[in-house]
Formats: sequence, structure tokens, C-alpha cells
Amino acid sequence: MIRGGLRSAFGISLEERVSDVGSTAVRRTTLTASAGVLALLVTACGGSSADDDKKGDSATAQADKAASATALTAAELTKAALVQADVKSGTVTEKVPAEEDVAQDKVTFDGEGCAPLAYLQSGTYVGKPAATVKRTWKGEAEKPADGASDEEKFQAAADLEQAVITLASYEDGGAEQAMKDLDAAVGKCASGFSYTVAGSKNDVLEVAKTTAPEGADEAIALTVSVDAGEGAKAQLKAVVVRKGATVAYVPVINVVSAVTGEDFDYPTEIIDAQLAKLG
Repeated sequence: MIRGGLRSAFGISLEERVSDVGSTAVRRTTLTASAGVLALLVTACGGSSADDDKKGDSATAQADKAASATALTAAELTKAALVQADVKSGTVTEKVPAEEDVAQDKVTFDGEGCAPLAYLQSGTYVGKPAATVKRTWKGEAEKPADGASDEEKFQAAADLEQAVITLASYEDGGAEQAMKDLDAAVGKCASGFSYTVAGSKNDVLEVAKTTAPEGADEAIALTVSVDAGEGAKAQLKAVVVRKGATVAYVPVINVVSAVTGEDFDYPTEIIDAQLAKLG
């Protein structure tokens, strides 16, 4: 079952909402909240030896550029974080309650190699950044039809995406290393792992790679299946992008999808808005 991690990252308690609505369809899978999970886009390269030399030179140049990029200060990172005016839809919350701001030391896992995924899914960051800032975003639900039942009203209200947006700036190539660590974790932990947030255990069944967005120096996109209990699976998604020495971690959950296991569309508009603001 998805437990404390989801609640910590998104501040949602399906368990409470289920008791309010009394839906038998929803009641069978009680969830308590965390962040999305991820799947990493890894691109393989090929070609002639001459091409390989050019690509090697390009990769080295990119690595040197990333390592030399200046880490944003806390004040600069705050200016780079999303505010309401930056998004076309949904609601941005700038002040995340302390109880919902998960720290790395609140997350434990069953394998050192899976740590980056556990951190990402819990709504926190990878590695040791110089500064961080966090936002949350909540999409807009469609209004239920006239005469809708209580269950239909609940599903309509909960059928929206929610994201935790963590910006982290790194010194000495730490941003690139964080992306590499995530990449390695996806390869090692694709068939599943377990992690615990604030004492509540979560079982990831599968981590799958999906298509990452363009416009970043590096980007990773993931879809994760999590054990929701009684044979049900919850689907969580995440995108991680790097621009220079800054990494944005954006896990997303749809409450109804988390209960039913149905697919949902990742809200790419928030990634586009964040990349645009990072420049």
C-alpha cells in the first residue's frame, strides 16, 4: 500500500476522503500520499570512430560546462522557482508546510543504489545541493455533471494532477552527478524496490523509462508502478531536468489514478514553465 510517502509529499489523505465519501470502489484501496516516481530517458549513441571522437569531445565539453556552472544562491533559486503568474492553469503554492517538506534523513530504502529514486518519489532531492527551494502545483478538476452521485462527485474533485517541484542548485558538478545517479538507479532498480518515509513502507513494483522533454541540458522521465494493496497498482510519474548547475525534480500524482491504476497525462506545462524560467 502507498502510505506515508504520498501524504508527506502531497498532503493528501485518501484514507480520510474515502471515509467521507463512502465509495466502495475507492474504499478497497486506501492511500496516503507522496510524490511521483520516475523513469529515465537514456539515449544510446553509435557511429564511426571519427563520429565517436567528435561525440566524445562534445560530451567532455558538456561535462566541463556543467562542472564550471555557478550554483545559484538561495535567493537566486527562489527567483527561479515558479509562482502563480508563471503557469497558465492550476495553483502554485509557494510556502510548503514544514510537515510536508520531506528531508533526506526521513527516507530509508532497501538498497543504496535505489536511493535516488526513493528520494525523488518522496518529493525531495538527490545528492547534496548548495541550496534548495520547493513549490507545489495543483491542477484543475472538471465540475461533475448535474445530478452526479457522491462517488462521482468525489472522483471528479480528485481527478487532477498534483506536483511537488523541488529546485536544487549544486556546486562542483553536483548537478550532473545527481542526474547520473538517477540514471544508474533506474537501471539497477527497474524491477522494483522498497523504501520507507517517516516510518511508512512503500513497495515499488516497476520503474519504466518514458520520453523526456526537450529544452534542458539533461532530462529524465519516469513512470512507476507502486503496490497499492489487494493486488492493485498505483501509477506515479516524474520528470527531472537539469539546466546548468540547477536540477528540477517534479514528481506527479493523480489521486483517482492512484486508486484505480488508470493512466493519466503528465502536466508538461509546468516543466515547460520551469525550464523557461531557468533560462
